[in-house]
Order: sequence, then C-alpha cells, then structure tokens
Amino acid sequence: MDWKKDDIIITSPITFLASANCALYVGASVNFCDIDENSYTIDPNKLEEKINFYLSQNKKVKAVVAVDFAGHPCNWSALKLLKDKYNFQLVNDYCHAPGAEYINDKFYAPKYADAVILSFHPVKHITTGEGGAVITNIEALDNKIKTLRTHGMTKDENILEKQDGPWYYEMHNPGFNYRLTDFQCALGISQLKKFKKFLAKRRQIAKYYNKFFKDDERFIVPAVSKDVKHSYHLYPLQIKFDELNISKKKYFNNLKKKNLFLQVHYVPVHLQPYYRKTFGFKPGDFPVAEKFYERELSIPMYPQLTDKDLNYISKSIIETLDKSK
Repeated sequence: MDWKKDDIIITSPITFLASANCALYVGASVNFCDIDENSYTIDPNKLEEKINFYLSQNKKVKAVVAVDFAGHPCNWSALKLLKDKYNFQLVNDYCHAPGAEYINDKFYAPKYADAVILSFHPVKHITTGEGGAVITNIEALDNKIKTLRTHGMTKDENILEKQDGPWYYEMHNPGFNYRLTDFQCALGISQLKKFKKFLAKRRQIAKYYNKFFKDDERFIVPAVSKDVKHSYHLYPLQIKFDELNISKKKYFNNLKKKNLFLQVHYVPVHLQPYYRKTFGFKPGDFPVAEKFYERELSIPMYPQLTDKDLNYISKSIIETLDKSK
C-alpha cells in the first residue's frame, strides 16, 4: 500500500501485534485509537479527534487498520465517512470475523476497506495450518499482491520489457515467497465445506454463555450492535475484578486447577516494551482499552464443545470466582 518511512498508521490497541507491526516493517510510525466500550472495536469519534490532532500539526494520517475484534464488525459506515473526508487508506483486520454480517451483508468487508486481511491460523474459523489471504476490490492492489507473493516475478505481457519466449519472466520489484503450499490449500478447501456448521456452532455456544452470565452483575457479556451479526471467533467475557477486589492472576491460575486454560485478548499493544520505548506510550493513554484488558478473559469457544463441556466451563467460572475472594 506504499507505506513509507514516517507515514502515520493508526490501529486499535486491543489487537494482536501484527496489526501494528506491519507498519514497522516499512519504517512507518504507529499510533493507536481507543476502543468503543460496547463493541470493543476502534471508536470513530476518537479516531476523528486523533486525525484532527495530526492535522493541527500539519501531519496527515496515511492509513487506519481497523480490527473486527472477536468477530464483531467495526462501525464501518462511520469509518468510511472518515476515510472519504480525510483521504486515508482503510484496512480491515478481518482475521476474527469470517461469517460476520454488517447491515445484513456478510460480504461487507471489501465494500468499505481498501484491503481485507484474513488469517488461517489453526484457532481461526477455518485453517490451512498457517497462512492467510488478502481481499480487495482494487485491481492494481490485487495484481501487486499476486506479484509480491511470488518473489516479484511476472509474465504479464503488458508489463514485460521484452518477450524472449513463453518461459520468460521479469522481476520489477523484489517480492517474497508468500505462497500457501498445495496441501495447505487442500486443507483450507475441506474446511470451507464445514464453515457454515462451524459458524452456527460458535453462535450456539455464545447464546449459551450469554444466557448463563448476562444476569450476573459481576460479568459483562459481549454486546452486539443492532446492525451486526457476530461471528464469535472469541467470547470475551469481562469480569469486574476491580470492583470485586479479586486478583485476575490468582483467578486465572485457580481455573487452571480445574483444567480450564483461558486466554486474554489482548495485552494492549501500546503497553508492549517496544512501543513504550520507541513511541513513548504509557499506561493511561487509552483508558477504555486498558480497563477492558484488566477485566477480559476469553473463555473456550470452538465447535467441538458439547453442552456438558459448556455447563462445566460456566459453572467453574462462577464457583472459582466465589472462592477467589
């Protein structure tokens, strides 16, 4: 996307490191925008404030990487309005969201973003073991990616400087070896056949958890905006550890004793040592994201879970909380 040294790229602090590190690879400058406390995705109002802050310093934001966190789409209509108003590139980190719907549209992603990024890591909705994909409606970007993924080689007759024969190829820019292997593709194709079943099961599990936890004031279940259909890569359950005066670390370890190995998604990227030391970020910079991190636990969410498993998980979370005071 032609990001260069000193370009300003903004993303969410609640995401995996890759959403920000991609800018570092090309020498760009990274900043963050706090999240909306209900959707856990980038807050468009705060984003506009940040853009205007840069404009007041005669600086322009090059791109925004917005994350459909846990499988809940961002407010893409608002983000697209900002993109058109301030002329920045818009990238959708869509790794959590295959199957999600936005305004009754499950194909929403490339209609708002210039590039849409998918992951096929083993824990995602479908897997090829590793790897990923890019979706775009921009033909030039699509052609560039296809060339870059194969060492920068091209046989496109419209680009070649000469034509020595059918074997002939040229490299106009250095590329990479970023191709999936054939057997990984075979796995991915077989996974696609099961995708609808996987997605339905994730939503069924979320419905179970919602019913179990929603009326207990110690918990905050993930909200779903009225114009959204969640795809539940994660089920981010918030527990009010701060109000309950309970140590999250102690609680986490107590659950391990019940063979419940939870995760936390994510340690806010701006609090990572590299980002603090390089860019000067500090605790308190993005308070909504930081409070979310202090309270969040990702509880088991994968299609193989049975009702018996869900009952054990849910009851253990309650019982362990009661014993952790």
